[in-house]
Amino acid sequence: MRYVGGVGVEQLPGGVSLLRAPNPGPMTLDGTNTWLLRAPGAAETVVIDPGPRHAGHLSAIAEHAPVTAILVTHGHQDHVEGVAELSDRLGGVPVLAAAPEHARHAEPLTAGVLRLGGFEIEVLPTPGHTADSVCFVTAGAVFTGDTVLGRGTTVVAWPDGDLADYLDSLAKLTAYPRMLLPGHGPALADCAAAARAYLAHRQERLEQVRAAVAAGADTPEAVVDRVYPDIDPGVRFAAEWSARAQLAYLRRESQPGPEQLDRL
Repeated sequence: MRYVGGVGVEQLPGGVSLLRAPNPGPMTLDGTNTWLLRAPGAAETVVIDPGPRHAGHLSAIAEHAPVTAILVTHGHQDHVEGVAELSDRLGGVPVLAAAPEHARHAEPLTAGVLRLGGFEIEVLPTPGHTADSVCFVTAGAVFTGDTVLGRGTTVVAWPDGDLADYLDSLAKLTAYPRMLLPGHGPALADCAAAARAYLAHRQERLEQVRAAVAAGADTPEAVVDRVYPDIDPGVRFAAEWSARAQLAYLRRESQPGPEQLDRL
């Protein structure tokens, strides 16, 4: 997979620590990153993305109790499978997620500011990878889930994911020049720079897809054959999701909008 991202870092912001779930794979890289936030002097921990339902991993998270809330960046199983068990184990800790089906003991997340674990945490809706994707922004970092990874690129998970939304979300993230703490892969020094690199990469891919379509590729499978010729068979399905999202984007782009229709 082509590398798109930025400069890695070794020192995390104060009050932030990482527990990596033991679920490595082609889509999860080294495993799901579970982030723990507890500011110096704070009494409780905030957990971001508990990850899979793995007994050892959930026990390691629970050792950081008391936990005031569990935050969810999006509803893919490698981020939320362990949520219900962890919440119950911790005595019914609220789960804050944008999608109602993943929120527990709390209303679904909307844009705004949370004050938890000694942190002010901005909830930044960033749909695109999935419809329910959000990032969490603190003074020192942006927790990006799968919207921007620490290594490689992410998939637009069509039909739930949408490329136009994703490009808009990446544009939002270019306004945050602070550390990027992703759902998978290493921490990066500059979220804004990583988002700009992702935007450039997506635009380059769109040009390649336009060329493939002009050459006769009219299905996601044909687009993948032309644009991703060396794709690992184990992640070809993900490339086809992105190809479907790219084709849907180009179809909308080619359709006249209301202003154009008025001129016809």
